[in-house]
Amino acid sequence: MRAVAIVPAYNEEQNVGRVVGEIRAFDASFDVVVVDYGSFDRTADVAREHGARVLRLPFNLGIGGAVQTGFRFAFENGYDLAVRIDGDGQHDPAQLDVILAPVLSGEADIAVGSRFASTDGSGYRSSRSRRVGIRLLAWVVSRIVRRRVTDTTSGFQALNRRAIALFARDYPHDYPEVEATVMVFRHRLRSVEVPVTMRERGGGRSSITALRSIYYMSKVLLAIFVGLFRRNVVPEEGS
Repeated sequence: MRAVAIVPAYNEEQNVGRVVGEIRAFDASFDVVVVDYGSFDRTADVAREHGARVLRLPFNLGIGGAVQTGFRFAFENGYDLAVRIDGDGQHDPAQLDVILAPVLSGEADIAVGSRFASTDGSGYRSSRSRRVGIRLLAWVVSRIVRRRVTDTTSGFQALNRRAIALFARDYPHDYPEVEATVMVFRHRLRSVEVPVTMRERGGGRSSITALRSIYYMSKVLLAIFVGLFRRNVVPEEGS
């Protein structure tokens, strides 16, 4: 089984080398592909220095465009398994076995690491305003997909060939994870959440500020509503 780790990164020269190294420490058989979507620092150079293959986009297509580029690469190069790990260092590759387990066992087409799925009260803590937004999105998405969803913005994922094919053909842009959760449901793929822990950023800064959070909430809720009326893009092997 061929496996690839997709690492979207934007101005993450302080973090991307450690991320690549930790993926290789988890499983050296993984091919590591860093998708640099318009960085103006040494992100691409650092990734290459640590042994990753770099797909460097000529300009910033946003996180959605970067992630879809990674999945298109995985699909077109015949990978059977993919993991997505963001380049900011917040995801711990040592936890990949937990995320991979449902996919490798055939239980799910996509497994998502959730910061909030823990039942012992040890879940991730963010700012109050962000927690309110996350809970609102989780409530809306849970009712659409008819199952409990706790973390609609997680970029820590494992996917089988069927899920790779879907996201290679069609993937939301901007802040895409919420819409992608609904897409997975509409295409009748099996998705599960598994509890993981999240680390603080190793450096740099998040692109989501308090003001952008309000814009993000409004935009995503509208996108979810519009997306319910979209015609599905049905992936076909070899197309």
